[in-house]
Amino acid sequence: MTSARLPESDSQHCIRVLRMGLGDELEATDGRGHVYRCRISAPHPKRTELEIMECRELPKVWGPRITVAVAPTKHLDRMEWLVEKLVEVGVDRIVAVRCRRSERKELKRERLEKIAVAAMKQSLKGILPEVDELTSLEDFLRECSKTECQKFIGYCDATTERVLLAKAYNPGADATILIGPEGDFTPEEVEAALAAGFEAATMGDNRLRTETAALVGADTIHIINQRFL
Repeated sequence: MTSARLPESDSQHCIRVLRMGLGDELEATDGRGHVYRCRISAPHPKRTELEIMECRELPKVWGPRITVAVAPTKHLDRMEWLVEKLVEVGVDRIVAVRCRRSERKELKRERLEKIAVAAMKQSLKGILPEVDELTSLEDFLRECSKTECQKFIGYCDATTERVLLAKAYNPGADATILIGPEGDFTPEEVEAALAAGFEAATMGDNRLRTETAALVGADTIHIINQRFL
């Protein structure tokens, strides 16, 4: 029988909020697709020790790898809301990208990771998505140019030809969705994304906020896969 230790935040919730004690059982996840049935062996509000009695797999319920890259919103609470909802819907990676017209130039990844962990547990998932540091658009595009997946960029310029995401996405394919800031991408940034293999896409006829477009894009991928796979 192996052992484990709860992090401080979970220990405090377990002991002081749920009033659990020695011998009580609980379930914990490692965020990598495993759920553990545990018994409390040493209760402590900062470092609760556990005995692991059983391990079972809890794989993600979607097949392809989904990456959502989005310019952080001016108001931080909207970005935090987006991270929470993306985890609930189900994605593999969340990347905050810094664009020329981004109004937010700094972002604390630790805060977003905590929100992602809470959303994973609340939605009973066993997979914690990667939450990247704030990355320049140039670096992200450079990385994506070497990636084999369907890549879509959503922006507001209706004068250019764009495909409907729901029609352009191939069921079962890995996908990357790139959404710009409130002030939209610059024409040069759009050109750079297209050169990196991105396809200009729209989420539909409605004009959406940055965080709404990112969430709709991820959910569109899920709906198509649920229908055709």
